Amino acid sequence: MVERLKREFIELLERNVEFRYTVAGFLGLSEILKRLDRLEEGQNKLWEGQTKLWEEVRMLRVNYDRMRKHMLSGFRELSASLGVAFEDHVAAFLEVLLEEMGYPDARVGRKILAYDGEAVEINLFCENPLLVGEATMSVKNVEEAVGEVEKLLKRVRVVEEKYGVKPRLIVLSIAKTSGEASEALKALVEEHGIKLILGREIDEALAI
Repeated sequence: MVERLKREFIELLERNVEFRYTVAGFLGLSEILKRLDRLEEGQNKLWEGQTKLWEEVRMLRVNYDRMRKHMLSGFRELSASLGVAFEDHVAAFLEVLLEEMGYPDARVGRKILAYDGEAVEINLFCENPLLVGEATMSVKNVEEAVGEVEKLLKRVRVVEEKYGVKPRLIVLSIAKTSGEASEALKALVEEHGIKLILGREIDEALAI
């Protein structure tokens, strides 16, 4: 029975061109369907791998944020025990900020520049990216707020003349302010493109 069917099938292939094409088309379609099945299986595996990869990236980000907060918290405790100056505390905070901006090797510290025969001290400075900042413990009123901003802008002008470019970031950090001074500072920093960092913002960033 099977042998007879084989012979008839072969005879049809030899004699009937239309049948031959039909069989060839069927075999080709069957192969295409098999390949599509394999492709779908591979795509499913790819999606599964991509999902796992995104989950790993998410966990890395969570762990990084946790590690960053621990590091800053540890620095805060060390600062308190060793009596580290407020500007050093802010400098460490800024280094983490710069790392998040894409500058993992950035270091923030003090800088003294000679200008018009006098030494100008900048207590928050980074060369790459160019950052100029001022940190102070307290601003009690509008007059002191204006004075701090003017002092910072003077240092910015000195740096611009020395380096020939505008700073990438200008920072004013204040540990404590009054309500009156805080409102004045917000208006002044917005006018001059200064990033204002208040002491409580650093404390909130350190919260774990």
